[in-house]
Amino acid sequence: MSALLSNDPAGTVPTSGVVEAMLRETARLLAALAADADFVGAIDLRSLSLDESEYARLRAQLGRGEVLVTIGSAGASQITETGYAGVWWMRLAGDDERVLLEQIVVARVPPLVPAHTADVAAAARRMESDLRAPALPAGTLVEAPHG
Repeated sequence: MSALLSNDPAGTVPTSGVVEAMLRETARLLAALAADADFVGAIDLRSLSLDESEYARLRAQLGRGEVLVTIGSAGASQITETGYAGVWWMRLAGDDERVLLEQIVVARVPPLVPAHTADVAAAARRMESDLRAPALPAGTLVEAPHG
């Protein structure tokens, strides 16, 4: 058994095989990404019946990378790079903090991260307008709209 699949070398923890299957599927998706830079794949964690120990084991096996993205449009939503480049743990919550979506996403950059074309165009227009506006006194804080 590989090191990735064995965090219980003595075989004392019973498993359902779900974690192993998810890790193998993640490896398959990662190989597809390595072959095609535009590839995006995902595993919906909410559709699986993971118990707490399996969930914790999956998180531990994937590890933690260097990138953490926080999305402020609703509840406490985060996209965390795992210990494998191109493999991300995405957790999106609503305003009530209830988890709406939880996935392992395999992509160079998760699809929710890049700015949308229309938002970039609106931001460019707003920045040009802001540069033409009179300067604010030093120390004035302005909360900008998204875009």
